[in-house]
Amino acid sequence: MPLDEDKYPMESGRRRFVKGVVGSAALAGVGTGSAMAIGATTNSSGVGGGTTQAMAIENVDGPAPRGMPIIPLTIENGELKGVWPEVTESKEDGQTVKVAETDMGGVTYSTQWFQYCGVQTYPGTQPENDQDNFFRVGSNPAYDWMSDLSAGDKLTVDMFDDYEEWGNGIGQSGLGKPATGRWRSEDVDQTMPIQVIRSPRIEEQAQDDEFLSAATEQGFLAWLNKCTHFCCVPGFKQLEGSASFDAEDKVYCQCHQSVYNPFSAVQTPFVALPRPGE
Repeated sequence: MPLDEDKYPMESGRRRFVKGVVGSAALAGVGTGSAMAIGATTNSSGVGGGTTQAMAIENVDGPAPRGMPIIPLTIENGELKGVWPEVTESKEDGQTVKVAETDMGGVTYSTQWFQYCGVQTYPGTQPENDQDNFFRVGSNPAYDWMSDLSAGDKLTVDMFDDYEEWGNGIGQSGLGKPATGRWRSEDVDQTMPIQVIRSPRIEEQAQDDEFLSAATEQGFLAWLNKCTHFCCVPGFKQLEGSASFDAEDKVYCQCHQSVYNPFSAVQTPFVALPRPGE
């Protein structure tokens, strides 16, 4: 394939749309506007949704309009577990809406953080869906060190014992040890992909940051691993080619070169799409 062509056929309207979006100077506005348009046209009978504030790993380059939302976590008997907030009810536009939210280090943590890229339709994001919340190995682990693990295995603290020196030849060693996995996705058709990292940097930051102190533990940080641009699945230290985009020590999305910094937690606004009607 010639170097000046991308993966979409020349006649594809999606190809023209992708190239147009990537080149747009008003990209952040396009991301938010598109979310509102999708919500209005495809989920008009849904519940919840609307403008929300989420804590995310910061988007620092590329076309993504915002960061990827952080999943607060805890450790239970040495096993990593995402925090699922308490379910409450509220009235919105004359209908009762179930929302799962709780205070997390002075920030309102809500499941609306994950209502984008179609994830709002997944069983795992429904407030009262019965899941155990443990982080588990996915069907295609991204790192060699995970090769002896099986899909569905719980991620445990002792798997990350070498986090202060771990490296895989991409970027700098010792920044932290990552894993890929899934969350709230057992016995359902749709998988919520996550990434976890244990890092000395996170341990240090949590000492002076109220949110990180509440949302991380023993240097572990997790996020929903769905790029906010076109919903691809990025990776931390997964591709040697990420160095060409100054992303060898960051989270890199090879689809359209969006880059995220897992060591920069920021509050970001976005439009949460409605969940399916109840």
